[in-house]
This record gives sequence, C-alpha cells and structure tokens, in this order.
Amino acid sequence: MDYRLLLYFSTLINQGSFTKAARNLHISQPSLSSAIKKLENSMKLKLIERNTRNISLTKEGEILYIEAQKLLNHFQYVENEMNRLKDEGPLELQIGLIESVNSWLPKVLASFSKSNPDIHIKLLEVLGLKQVESALQNYKIHLAITNQHIDNKDIITTPIYNEQLVAVIPIGHHLQHVKDLSLYNLENEKLIVSREGFQTRQDIFNEFRKLGIVPNIIFEIERFETACSLVGEGLGITVIPESYMRFNFASNSFVIKPINSQHLFRTVYIAYIKSRYLPPIVETFLNLTKSSFADETNKEI
Repeated sequence: MDYRLLLYFSTLINQGSFTKAARNLHISQPSLSSAIKKLENSMKLKLIERNTRNISLTKEGEILYIEAQKLLNHFQYVENEMNRLKDEGPLELQIGLIESVNSWLPKVLASFSKSNPDIHIKLLEVLGLKQVESALQNYKIHLAITNQHIDNKDIITTPIYNEQLVAVIPIGHHLQHVKDLSLYNLENEKLIVSREGFQTRQDIFNEFRKLGIVPNIIFEIERFETACSLVGEGLGITVIPESYMRFNFASNSFVIKPINSQHLFRTVYIAYIKSRYLPPIVETFLNLTKSSFADETNKEI
C-alpha cells in the first residue's frame, strides 16, 4: 500500500474538497484526482462519491479513512522517534490522567525523576472513554491512567488498584448525621453525576440499578472539582472517589460520608497501545507504576 496515496486520500477527506487538499499538499488538483483514482483502482473499490459541491465517503472509504489515519499517525510517530534517537534530543514521556491520581502520582513521578533526571514529562488530562481512546490511538500520549476499561483489541488495559466511592453532602443536609448511609438514602436526593461516557457514572448507576433505584439527576458534570463546588452551594449530593476528596479538599461547606455498599468502588487501569513501540523510558515508568500497586490491586489506595 502506497503511503503517499494514503496521505493524499486522508488529506482530501480532512480538507473536504480537491481544491483545498491540493493546496495543502502543494500539488495540482488534476494530480490529486489522478492519485485518488489510482488508489481506488489498486484496491478495486470505490472510496468516495463525487459531485459538483462536495465529496463523501462510501462505506469502504470510511473504513479505509479510519485505518489510514492510524497508519499515518504511526508512521509519523516512528519517524519522530527515529529522528529523536538520531539527534539524541530530550527524552519525553506523555501521560494521560484522571483527576484522582493526584493522591499518588506525584510521589511516583518523584521517584521516577530521581533515576531519570533528564526526562521531559507531559501530563494531559483525559477523562471520558472516547477521549482516552483518541489520545492513545492518535499518539498524543504514550499511556493513560484511567478508570475506563477499554474494550479494544489494540489497547492493553491493566488494573492497578481499586478506590472506594463516597458521598459528598452539603453541611446542614438531613443526611449529614446518618451513621450508616446506603444508596437507599440517596433515592430521592438531588444528585450531581458525571455525564454520559464517564465510567464513574456507570459504576454508580450499576449499583442503583441492582437496587431498583432510579437516580434523581440534577446536574451532569465532567470534573469532580465542579461537582464539589455545586455541593458546597447546597445544590445536591455527589458520589466520587474518596482518594480525590482526601487529597484535594478540606471544606466547611460539605461532609464526606462512606456508603454502605461493598460493590461501590471504581477500578483504575493503566492503558497503552499493544503494537506500539514504547521507548525504554516508557517501559520503566510502566513497571514502576505497576510495582507501586503490586499489593494493592484489590484495596483502596
């Protein structure tokens, strides 16, 4: 398969027209049109529908576009890595994160940096499932620390620990002094939860569903920080990881209460692309992180 033809095809779809794509590629429009026809002939498939106003992908074209993006990203990654090795530029580690890792990641990074003082580290917050997969597949990060179990044959997802979920309740709320709080207590309460696509939301909803409870959702958020701010204003109750609360908050506007449910926890994973070349320094960080939780996979942190 010709890399150049895949690049032309991908650019055409990204730009949306032959005129824009040809300009972007610094070639003539007839040359681009000829290249796309050559790609279609080589595969014996029609890849795009042409008309006077725009172009659209056929079903076969959609599949090729998705896979071509992966191949082009991988090619660019390998080329950059080889240039880095050749030039001996600064080593780099790119990590995708969820919020609650603030309770332990700095300590792991401190240990890692002592042994690897010249490493340049980039930390990128990636929260929802699609964002995690996209960041990994598009080579924005080497690995992700996530609470999403990724059902993708190209991505290795390894559990490293569990963390308990707790209720965050406004000061003065009638549940503040309940000694044995259960999900039944939250049945008719105003709830603040993560939006669709977030695993914490799914973990909570699964437990409500088992009890036959329909949660009363008032706010949907992306960040735990936002949820806690809303709770502090008396706008509802949220359920989030205890480790996040313990590390990030000491507030007079809400209380943190454990929930009597042995299944109300979330699992945190470390994820990376199975077939991707990982520089030795990335492997070192992976092993250090896994070893830090070797005895804690089934415990709270």
